Amino acid sequence: MMPVGRLRSPAVAVTLMDGKALAARVRAEVARDVGVLGRPIGLATVLVGEDEASALYVRRKEEACREVGIEPIHHELSVDTREGELLDLVAELNADERVTGILVQLPLPGHMDEGRVIGAIAPIKDVDGFHPASAGHLLQGEPTFVAATPAGIMELLRAYEIPLEGARAVVVGRSNIVGKPMALLLLAENATVTVCHSRTRGLPEVARKADVVVAAVGRARMVTREMVKEGATVIDVGINRVDGKVVGDVAEDVREVAGHLTPVPGGVGPMTIASLLRNTVRAGRYQAGLLAFPGG
Repeated sequence: MMPVGRLRSPAVAVTLMDGKALAARVRAEVARDVGVLGRPIGLATVLVGEDEASALYVRRKEEACREVGIEPIHHELSVDTREGELLDLVAELNADERVTGILVQLPLPGHMDEGRVIGAIAPIKDVDGFHPASAGHLLQGEPTFVAATPAGIMELLRAYEIPLEGARAVVVGRSNIVGKPMALLLLAENATVTVCHSRTRGLPEVARKADVVVAAVGRARMVTREMVKEGATVIDVGINRVDGKVVGDVAEDVREVAGHLTPVPGGVGPMTIASLLRNTVRAGRYQAGLLAFPGG
């Protein structure tokens, strides 16, 4: 069991799921794997524009790469860069043997087609797990690269021994980045999964039946105590800024009823970056021929 924080309430003792501690363990494993692989590993990140949150996230990825022995290779493009120029850069990175994995930071400016750009990344270097080929392999139950946030959440659930087989799980949010792959990963563990979204009728009643709730909608404090049954596991993916403070998609009062809860910050976020590093090493194994990559 991971080191945890505890918060007492009259109803339950909530266990705060320590993503920082688990991420440190994963990073240590990645550093060992990089050393054993015996070949340079490079992660190329591409940032288009000057979005402050995206820039901060990329810097954290670069720092994490250096910590485990992965070479960060960063490219910054202006917000008015033409889509064709970005596609040319992706093609160069696909061909560059120094580049093991490619990550184009989202969101992209409005004049760019995110699907076209992500689809241009070589599947064997798609460490973000967003390429249609990666999504297809996950759907078929034979994943190559799994999107980092859902992969990190599954690692947390395993570390805290949350029973998933036969459990009712509700995923609030249906994005290609979190909601959909999260649902598929839970299904693979034999959970009964319901995916909810902005048009779901009676969302509080649906969520209240769940043993596991994953909140991934990007709306501050949307999931409240009334939506969570006593003892449920609640995973908060949200990162929202309210009055200068970072808060999640889950309200504070959920701590009064949840059995397990990921705090914001310190829960899912660290595991997202750790999972990205793990994907990058996996890409290195594919490219070294140590793992067979589907489709050659």
